Amino acid sequence: MIAFKVNGKKRVFKGAPFTRLIDVLREHLRLTGTKEGCGEGECGACTVLLDGEPVNSCLVPVCQVEGRTVETVEGLGSPEKLGVLQRCFLERGGAQCGICTPGMLMTAQAHLRRGGKSDDASIRQALAGNLCRCTGYRHIVEAVAEAARAEGKR
Repeated sequence: MIAFKVNGKKRVFKGAPFTRLIDVLREHLRLTGTKEGCGEGECGACTVLLDGEPVNSCLVPVCQVEGRTVETVEGLGSPEKLGVLQRCFLERGGAQCGICTPGMLMTAQAHLRRGGKSDDASIRQALAGNLCRCTGYRHIVEAVAEAARAEGKR
């Protein structure tokens, strides 16, 4: 039995300890916001925050989250009440096909929590592990910059 917190709630997984975290989130906890892109840790689509740090959930066995805190895109807001970052992505066109969006949002959230700057270079550096095949990144970077400014981070 593996106990951990997900989006502030205590959860328990009773299964194989080397089950991938993404599978536990999607299949067992029904948190389907986290997307699988490559399944090899190369694209960042499955990024979640583990104790506040971005990780590729396709590479993390659930046994490594025992007693720790996981945050998924569902924890950023709801359709009725979007978080600042989600709203900025929506308003700036930061999401197109949607596969990379949850991972981009979670990585950007970590950047903002660290006090990350709103300049293009800082944002691009923070998002370097997340690939997008649709947007060319311009709208994503603009959305993160707007969220940083909205939260008072320059």
